[in-house]
Amino acid sequence: MLQLLFWPSYLSIKQITLDMINLRSILPEDSRARLLVSVAITVVMAGLFSIITIYYFKTYGIALFILLPILIGFCATTLYHHKRNVPRSHSAAFLSFFVLCLLLLLFAIEGLICIAMALPIALLLTWMGSGLANLFYKRENGSQVLLLILICSIPTTAFVEKEVLPELNAVSTAIEIKASPEVVWHNVIEFPELAKPTEFIFQTGIAYPINAVIKGKGVGAIRHCNFTTGSFIEPITVWNQPRLLQFKVLAQPAPMKEISFWDVDAPHLHDYFVSKKGQFKLTRLANGHTRLEGTTWYYHNIKPAFYWRLWSNYIVHKIHERVLSHIKANSENP
Repeated sequence: MLQLLFWPSYLSIKQITLDMINLRSILPEDSRARLLVSVAITVVMAGLFSIITIYYFKTYGIALFILLPILIGFCATTLYHHKRNVPRSHSAAFLSFFVLCLLLLLFAIEGLICIAMALPIALLLTWMGSGLANLFYKRENGSQVLLLILICSIPTTAFVEKEVLPELNAVSTAIEIKASPEVVWHNVIEFPELAKPTEFIFQTGIAYPINAVIKGKGVGAIRHCNFTTGSFIEPITVWNQPRLLQFKVLAQPAPMKEISFWDVDAPHLHDYFVSKKGQFKLTRLANGHTRLEGTTWYYHNIKPAFYWRLWSNYIVHKIHERVLSHIKANSENP
């Protein structure tokens, strides 16, 4: 296993470099043909790395979202410019990137939502990879070594980051309601069906709440918060009426329904965004109103965390706002 993973350590770097030179020597001189060949080689390599990273290592992380776009940009631009006196360009890099995205859609490996969410950081890194290739434009040996490093780093990083445990993240959203905590409480523990959302984010396939029902009363009662993709099953852990309702999440549905040509069941739809617990905190204000705060604790097995947390926090906030606004309307207009 380790020999396969770290295969460059067991082979001659000199021989690998010679093989690369031989490969590049057969690249066509015609600009359009060179572009097509450069894109084809890059896409095949990037596609294989995508499949290995997602389905073998089962990771959505640094290897997939950072190193792979850099490799795409660097490889495509290096092949396109090799031994040619042409203006520096990013065309081969971006064409390779978009062809790969199209193939991921066509073969139902990923859906449109995930690709769109990854687009900002992936495009930036593809451009950076292409920029690196332009810097090494006339340093043939340097570009070959860097390309080898990028190729080796993807499976190595995927192997290592698979063992890294994710951090629990908390998202809180609050609203003021013109009603007493006693009135608000009854609309917190369960609420009727919400109107269809007008927010664009929920019209793309992102799951959103429909209603909530509860079976039982007090600690141990089971609350079902129903979303468009299924139900969150929430056993109550704290029942402090009318101040605090806490629950853990026993089961949850898929976070989205991907937009694709086919029915996509990508691995990231299962156990990569995990809600662990939640709470509603009710605070009586001096004016007799209620400050209602909803908090969700979750983690995701997708990296880089700083980037994907921007998306997940935004989505969780929008879900909170939808629920809290519904509770507010029902409490103020019983």
